[in-house]
Amino acid sequence: MPDHFPVLIAGGGPSGLAVAIELGRADIPCLLVEPRETVTGDRPRAKTTSARTMELLRRWGLADRVRAAAPLPVSHAQDVVFCTSLTGHEITRFPNAFAMHAGRRDEFAECGQQIPQPIVEQVLREAVAELPSVRTRFGWRLVSAEDGAAGVRASIAGPDGAVREVTADYLIGCDGAGGITRDVIGARYSGGSGELPNLNITFRAPALTDETVCARAVHYWVLGAELGGIVGRMDTDGTWWAIAQGVDVRDGDVDPAALVRRLIGAEVEVEVQATDPWVARMLLVDRYRGERTFLVGDAAHLNPPWGGHGYNTCVGDAVNLAWKLVAVLRGWAGPALLDSYEPERRPVARQTIADAAAQENHLARAFAHPDIDAATPAGAARRARVAEALSAKRGEFHSLGLVLGYHYAGSPIVVDDGSPVPAHEPLTYHGSARPGTRLPHRWLPDGSSLFDHLGPGFTLLRLDPVPVESFVESARARGLPLTVLDLPGLPGKDSYGAPLLLIRPDQHIAWRGTTPTAEVLDIARGAHAAVLSR
Repeated sequence: MPDHFPVLIAGGGPSGLAVAIELGRADIPCLLVEPRETVTGDRPRAKTTSARTMELLRRWGLADRVRAAAPLPVSHAQDVVFCTSLTGHEITRFPNAFAMHAGRRDEFAECGQQIPQPIVEQVLREAVAELPSVRTRFGWRLVSAEDGAAGVRASIAGPDGAVREVTADYLIGCDGAGGITRDVIGARYSGGSGELPNLNITFRAPALTDETVCARAVHYWVLGAELGGIVGRMDTDGTWWAIAQGVDVRDGDVDPAALVRRLIGAEVEVEVQATDPWVARMLLVDRYRGERTFLVGDAAHLNPPWGGHGYNTCVGDAVNLAWKLVAVLRGWAGPALLDSYEPERRPVARQTIADAAAQENHLARAFAHPDIDAATPAGAARRARVAEALSAKRGEFHSLGLVLGYHYAGSPIVVDDGSPVPAHEPLTYHGSARPGTRLPHRWLPDGSSLFDHLGPGFTLLRLDPVPVESFVESARARGLPLTVLDLPGLPGKDSYGAPLLLIRPDQHIAWRGTTPTAEVLDIARGAHAAVLSR
């Protein structure tokens, strides 16, 4: 193993693996160190892969591989059901939660997928192993690092404790809440924690089938009179996960199997496989970078799990930073390109944390009542009132405005065209094509996705026959990879607001207008900070 790498990635969870894939696809040499030698599946951790993350996986050619590995296909269930227990009364349901649909939708190239995070990690590990420029050292961890203007000097330790010194042009901190990269750059979390303790339980209950539960669902929110929480399938072979809300393991003896039976509402055989106590955390660092060290994912922010946005935000960080690293290391970017990472991604994390934290006031205990499970007129009336009150939770399950609608309108590498900045509406995605937004998706007449035709670098989407020869030559002179995509018959092309759109490698719009100039390229690649008009 060499002593120097262009990029050292500390941490091999979803963030680090996503950075490695982005760099490896561009043949950028990098080293990834991850303390866990293998991925264990007894603790599902994140379970929701959003439509946006699935689009990014599709961009890498991995969406189908992730779906094939998922133990629970989207066709099995798409709804979140609220009930008094799994075998009790259904109260209400949210259909097509987490953008899960059995068929394709116009708004996105890929629907959401329920899949335990360890399975996603295994697919990503296999994809990284196929990239010759990426070296992985599983069982190794970053133990110290010095950040400097010219690069990073780091110490990494192997499974036997042996320490090795390496240097890198850039250090990417994907080492999570317990890592050291925040200390390397002097960054600090700020924020708070949820009021309630929670207990994750992974268990087997083969007797719990679609015939024994009150409804088929991807998640069951249990609003019991004495215990509330969430239960969901991990697979169709009898493995489940549960979150018992308000359970503090420090209060005395806690029987996880008994808790599970209370959530189920029946005396079925339960085999507990793993437990994890936790408290929701809403934390955001005060800075995302030092000189040559950057924080990605949980190292930069910790999200409460409500809505399933945490690991998806991590992948978004990784793609945003990694394409910019590729540009810098390939020599066609300016210094402002890496400077744009924090102003683009930190506001996204702040908004995502705020939207998810708003659900802390709408957990199971907020809807509990002694009559909620009663098979009486009073019980039925109580369940009807609770069903109406549960409309406050719609944003937890239907959040396309947050998942697809976040934007980089104020970024220094986005050309402002003076159009209104999209308002933050977490429930509703409006598909704006204003510079800074994700390119609104379309299905083409041949059945392919618009996103499938974007190039690996920048793409100039041409919807009308506007001359672009001088722009293409300017890109060539700067070494900037540019694909011209002619789609005069694109469905709904008038809604894009201009005949030309410059699309970044991460599928966000850098500029739109009628007359592209070299200055547009310089802003988009971080070599010019001017603000242009349309």
